[in-house]
Amino acid sequence: MSGTRDIHIGGNVDGAAIIVGDRNTVTSQQVSSQQLATPSSTPSKRKLLILAANPQGSSRLRLDQEVRDISEGLKRAEHRDKFEIAQRWAVRPRDFQRAMLEELPQIVHFSGHGEGEEGLYFEDEAGAPKLVSGSALASLFKLFAHKANIECVVLNGCYSSVQAAAITQHIPYAIGMSQAVGDKAAIEFVVGFYDALGNGESVEFAFESGKVSMELNGTGYEDLPVLMINAPT
Repeated sequence: MSGTRDIHIGGNVDGAAIIVGDRNTVTSQQVSSQQLATPSSTPSKRKLLILAANPQGSSRLRLDQEVRDISEGLKRAEHRDKFEIAQRWAVRPRDFQRAMLEELPQIVHFSGHGEGEEGLYFEDEAGAPKLVSGSALASLFKLFAHKANIECVVLNGCYSSVQAAAITQHIPYAIGMSQAVGDKAAIEFVVGFYDALGNGESVEFAFESGKVSMELNGTGYEDLPVLMINAPT
C-alpha cells in the first residue's frame, strides 16, 4: 500500500535481545551502568550514518523529508556540536559495508522497507529490490561493533524488529518496527527520537520520546516501535 513501510511477514523474536514494548507495560531487565557506559575510546563527536533505500517496485517513501527532519532537529539540539551526520542514498549491500568502513559510525539509521524474518530491502545495481538477511546484517555489525563503538541501530522500516533482535546480539541497542507502519508515523518517531538524543538524553528516553511524538501528532502506530537491549547475562 502506498505510504506504508511494508512488504510482508512478522515472526517471533528470539535470542539474547530484550524487547521493551508499550510505554505503559515496559518489561525490560535492569541493565547495568557498566553495560550502558560510553567506552572511553568513543570519539568526542558521535557520528550518525543514515542509509536510505527505496527500490523500484516498492511503495514510495518520503526519505528526503525524513533525513531533512533528522538533520534539522540535530542542528537545533543543545548538543549539536557533538553530532556529525553522514548520508548514503539508494544503498546497495556493498555501499552499506563501504560506508561502515569509511565512516565508523556510533549510530546507524536505516530507512526503507523490511520483510520480517527474511531481512531488509536494499537496492541492486539496477535499482531493483535486493534482500539482505538478518544473519548477514548481524555479521556486519559483529564485525564493526567494537571497531566503531556502535551504540545504537535504528531500523525505520516495516517488520524490522526481527532484524533488530539479530543485530542487538552484538551492540547495546537496536530499534525496529513490529508491523507495517505509516510513513508519516515513522518520520514522527525518528524526529522525536533524535530530538531527545541530540539534547543529551539516553537511548531509552529518546525511544519513549519518539513514541510520544507519534501519539501527540495523531499519526497512530505508537505501539509498533520496539527497543532491543543487549543486557548482560
